[in-house]
Amino acid sequence: MSRVLNYVPGIACFLAGAVVAAVTLPKRKSGGMDAALSGEWQRSIVALASRIEGVEAASATRFAQLETRLEEQGGRLAGIPSAGQIVAAVEQSLTKAMASLDNRLGTQAYSIEVLKTTVSQTDGLLERVLESLDSLQSFRDPADNTEGSLPSRARM
Repeated sequence: MSRVLNYVPGIACFLAGAVVAAVTLPKRKSGGMDAALSGEWQRSIVALASRIEGVEAASATRFAQLETRLEEQGGRLAGIPSAGQIVAAVEQSLTKAMASLDNRLGTQAYSIEVLKTTVSQTDGLLERVLESLDSLQSFRDPADNTEGSLPSRARM
């Protein structure tokens, strides 16, 4: 369509020249038929020139609308962040997420170490309690054979 619109001004100039030539050239008086034919040509040229002017006006209006829309779109595009800005924002978000994850993993590792220490201490305490129970039981066995004061002490 752009190529067609490039030819419209040239055609309009040609038709305007034809109209001027038709109006300014001396009319032949050779017959009524030529005058009628000449008048018909002039009406056709004037009608064609007015149609071309209408097309030019319509195309000018359409171009103005398109320019307005292009300016609006340009304004909208100016507000959209660039790919570099988006990548930078994603990298920053990822860095924060990774730091948070590292922090949580460090806390979890510390908790695991504390639990290991607690389990180790509990195992050691349980082992001592079991050894004490074993030693008390072995200590009680001889006392069970002979009625002594040891069971009364253990009961206290």
